[in-house]
Amino acid sequence: MQFLKTLRPRVRSGEITSSIRIWRSPRVSVGKRYAMDGGWIEIEAVREMSIEDISPGMARDSGFEGLVDLLKTAKHGAGTRVFLIRFHYLSADEA
Repeated sequence: MQFLKTLRPRVRSGEITSSIRIWRSPRVSVGKRYAMDGGWIEIEAVREMSIEDISPGMARDSGFEGLVDLLKTAKHGAGTRVFLIRFHYLSADEA
């Protein structure tokens, strides 16, 4: 999973533990680990939802000021399906 450079320190610290992505299909799987900045993102949950279900609080929890900022970043390609991904960061020592 990729994150904006500005969000990575907050992901590593554990402040950000969720992300909303707009994809054609899920790109991550529960229980899998994905490399990030010398550590790993371990996926805890993936839940499909509608775009209307995204709240301002969810946007802030994902590291964004609000819905508009999140939606500018969340859309990857031609996808239209919305996924809420819960995860935690593991340092190389923890993995």
